[in-house]
Amino acid sequence: MPTLLDSAALDPVGRDEAREMARRELEKQVYQRDKPSWLQRTWDDFSEWLQDLFNGSPAPDTQGSGSGWASIVVIIVVVLIAVAIVAWLMRGRRNLRSRNDPLLEDETSTALDHRDAAERHAAAGQWAEAIRERLRAIARDLEERAVLAARPGRTADELAQETGEAVPELAEDLRVAVRIFDDVWYGDRPGTAEGYAQVKDVDEKLRAAKPKPLEADDLMPAGAGEDGGPRW
Repeated sequence: MPTLLDSAALDPVGRDEAREMARRELEKQVYQRDKPSWLQRTWDDFSEWLQDLFNGSPAPDTQGSGSGWASIVVIIVVVLIAVAIVAWLMRGRRNLRSRNDPLLEDETSTALDHRDAAERHAAAGQWAEAIRERLRAIARDLEERAVLAARPGRTADELAQETGEAVPELAEDLRVAVRIFDDVWYGDRPGTAEGYAQVKDVDEKLRAAKPKPLEADDLMPAGAGEDGGPRW
């Protein structure tokens, strides 16, 4: 009866076949888990090239041909390009939310609409959205009461400035509310229940305030009455 060794001797594996079997074995997923990603490999190749460039660039004062200066110029250009790419990527992310964006987007919305939306977001734990809607409620409420002129494009920072002139006693409170909004929407800080409570408190204080409305022709600058004083 032929043994296993006899079978192996009768059917030897050729060199090419063995190489193919080894290649197939190495292509299995278990051997690929620790393999660097293409991004990591690209970065490693770039780092190695840059390291070689630094190591191979002689001091400028030892080269009469100027090749040392050429290497340094190449290094500086590469660094500047890398910085520009990073800045462009960061700018692209920031452009998703610009501080120049108007606070109110829907001209038909009411202060009540925004307060209801803020409470819904708060109940769902969506504090960033709740803070934004509550600040929108403040802006719309002041326009509805003619404390501020209805002006499309008004930003949160402009709201703080104009309302501070119209209601000076609450100017600092509103600046705090706008700062909370700015930190959440433009500073990538998480919204919190405490932050929402502060903005809501400012909304309630402004609703209780009784500043004098703007003049009918809207020519009176915000924050000034007939005698130049606060509009109370």
